[in-house]
Amino acid sequence: MRQVRVWLAIFICKMVRFGLRVLGRGGTTIPGKLALRVCPDLLGALGQQVTTVIITGTNGKTTSARMLEQCLKNGAIPAFSNRSGANLLPGITAEFAAHASLAGKMRLHYAVIECDEAAFKHVSKYVDAKVVLVTNVFRDQLDRFGEITHTLTSIQTGIANSPNATVCLNADCALLLTMMQGLSNPVQYYGVDAPLFEVSGDDILESTRCACGAEYVYDYRTYGHLGAYRCPNCDSARPALDVAVTGILEETPDTSKIAVRVGGAPHEVTVNLPGAYNIYNAAGVIAVSEVMNLGMAVTSAALAEFRGGFGRMERFSLGDVTVRMILVKNPIGCSQALRYLAGQTEPFLLVMCLNDRPGDGADVSWLWDVDTSVFAGLEDRLTGVICGGTRGDELAVWMKYAGVPLEKISVELDFDRLVDAVGQAKVPVFVMPTYTAMMDVRERIAKRYGLGRFWE
Repeated sequence: MRQVRVWLAIFICKMVRFGLRVLGRGGTTIPGKLALRVCPDLLGALGQQVTTVIITGTNGKTTSARMLEQCLKNGAIPAFSNRSGANLLPGITAEFAAHASLAGKMRLHYAVIECDEAAFKHVSKYVDAKVVLVTNVFRDQLDRFGEITHTLTSIQTGIANSPNATVCLNADCALLLTMMQGLSNPVQYYGVDAPLFEVSGDDILESTRCACGAEYVYDYRTYGHLGAYRCPNCDSARPALDVAVTGILEETPDTSKIAVRVGGAPHEVTVNLPGAYNIYNAAGVIAVSEVMNLGMAVTSAALAEFRGGFGRMERFSLGDVTVRMILVKNPIGCSQALRYLAGQTEPFLLVMCLNDRPGDGADVSWLWDVDTSVFAGLEDRLTGVICGGTRGDELAVWMKYAGVPLEKISVELDFDRLVDAVGQAKVPVFVMPTYTAMMDVRERIAKRYGLGRFWE
């Protein structure tokens, strides 16, 4: 009887997904929801056949998944992933079903799955992960996740449900170190082993405490609460790093060349994206690659050539206009995106879109925690700001208080006219949308200019 349910659930999932994509829709969640109604443990029936890497954490999941997917491709290991970014249980189930035969046999035996932090504790019940990469934990969607402790508990439960997994952990995040207490999984630690970044005094620093109750002190920070921490009251400190970024050798608007120490051996790696957060993403992927024995030659080549995820530092051209789209969804991510803009040497147009839909989080008060000090230094390089989205008017007010001159601020709530403005720009454009705004704007751009869809 169970096999019949599995067969029927896969059939329904495939047919609905095909139909939705013929209609130009993603078909990422609805097929999985329908399949789970027929066979609630469908993911368990399929997931146990696959060597799976699960990537979770607040920031960096999609980009890390694209990096690792390229590593497996370069290593001649056929694998699938949830490229659409549908990272809840229904979306992940639909991806597994799409790569299964009607008889319930998986066609590929490796998977790279990005998983929402809150969903990880549920997904991990069905998928026997061999590696779990945890990127970081920051405040995000407080109306959905609540306090950071809830996010940590969910990730901790997911790891506890994954007894066969090696955990690749961002050791610079003291919150994650605390979370690992009581878990017996082998751990590969990665991080930044030198004070490589300038830290703003307005940077967001979460309260991080040792198990003894004392507040950690930092020898240096990279951004937010990430860095080299130690307890002034006991011997607790950031653990020794298995993968350590030791230097930034070269930075361009599009890439970062870094020095990395892996198991004591030095390497030079080019990351095909800019930004401090992508240096962390690359270090985490190197740690996973080491666990999977892919080798540094394969990993280095993959990091130099991979394509960024949909809307995550994605670069494309609209005629003569160069556009880079940078998803923002929480204070630390937005602060880091603004710091990236501060490094631009040529004039540019900034487009920000703020939505308050369920996929974004209805509480948009996080915007007022963003470090806006960089606007003071942009001067004439910032030619203008267009504010859009369901909370575009509030975004314009935020821009005013951030110090952007009023004559440079405009509001455009109609996304079609906003896309018109992007395509008619005379300078490079940086688009910084929240999640549902990104999906909407990017889809309109894709239809108008022939770009790939988000699931491709």
